[in-house]
Amino acid sequence: MTKSVLHTSLCDDLKIEYPIFLAGMGVKGMATPPELVAAVSDAGGMGILGCSWLDSDEVRRRIKAVRNLTDRPFGVDLLLPASMDETTTPDRAEMRARIRRDYPNHAAFAKSLFEKFGLKPTESKLAAMSPEFIRKQVDVCMEERIAVFAAGLGDPSWVVPMAKQVGTKVMGLVGNVRNAQRQKKAGVDYVIAQGYEAGGHTGTIANFPLISMVCDAVAPTPVIAAGAIADGRTMAAGLALGAVAVWVGTAFLLAEESNIYSQHQEEIMKGSAEDFIITRAYTGKTARDYKNEVIKAWDETGLKALPMPLQGVLMDDLIAAAVEANRADLINNPAGQISGMLTKKRPAKEIVMSMVRGAEETIERLAAMRK
Repeated sequence: MTKSVLHTSLCDDLKIEYPIFLAGMGVKGMATPPELVAAVSDAGGMGILGCSWLDSDEVRRRIKAVRNLTDRPFGVDLLLPASMDETTTPDRAEMRARIRRDYPNHAAFAKSLFEKFGLKPTESKLAAMSPEFIRKQVDVCMEERIAVFAAGLGDPSWVVPMAKQVGTKVMGLVGNVRNAQRQKKAGVDYVIAQGYEAGGHTGTIANFPLISMVCDAVAPTPVIAAGAIADGRTMAAGLALGAVAVWVGTAFLLAEESNIYSQHQEEIMKGSAEDFIITRAYTGKTARDYKNEVIKAWDETGLKALPMPLQGVLMDDLIAAAVEANRADLINNPAGQISGMLTKKRPAKEIVMSMVRGAEETIERLAAMRK
């Protein structure tokens, strides 16, 4: 078979056909279920499981579930916060008690949301993020010898030596040149440069200047472009800026294999780019979410976000109550500004192949302009 014009050195390195990654989105595992990860890998790209907030046993279960669906390579994305609250235990009860004791105004705000929206008091059953929790997640990834380990947030330097021992490639996501240089120094195999336009945790620099500057700053370490990439034109743009692949999130939230709330998919399909805003309300880190009444209420308080993971602990009980009440409108919907051009659900394979065809056509059109 003739290789696509899009086939880059990364494709040979990772044994995939097209340089397209499913971003490892970690909305409690809903955004990137095993079925979606396998579908993207089977289509010739690289599926990535978003496993943040999932305990190590669930991470292992999902890895095995993907392997039952495909024999193609795939990876796992975890959050490795460079700065976390000095918490010695992943026990949510202790964290809740600390919030009530040390941050009474925040506790009062969370309580007011239950009253405001008529929600029944509920406690999240999720494990809370802590250094111990994260280490167990990483250990599972290394034991399972996944093809790719991606750090969607934070510093993966301590993971690199472990990954090299088991043949796993490491990728670190960055939002500025300083962090990109730190990732290179740590020895990551690929740097993911994600622009401000992206959904979920994101930085402050737009992707056009960011991708170009990161490519220059970390050369010869290869760069993967992320942020507002959802079709062939935006994929070609990322490659034109010097990247060897693209990291695609929001477009795959509308894949038929995705498992996010149907209301969240409707928000993505009907929302404009302006409806997806930056907030610290749900996690304590800057993240782009669809605007909702919870974010509005948070902004009105003027409170400073608690350090990770305390802000998540503060808000996860509300999310659990919203799930019980079937109020998806109160749950954070991380998605990028590119949502403004996405209007329909499609199978993951169709999303991949339409990007491939569109990028090839764009490159051919640009080449024809020289004639």
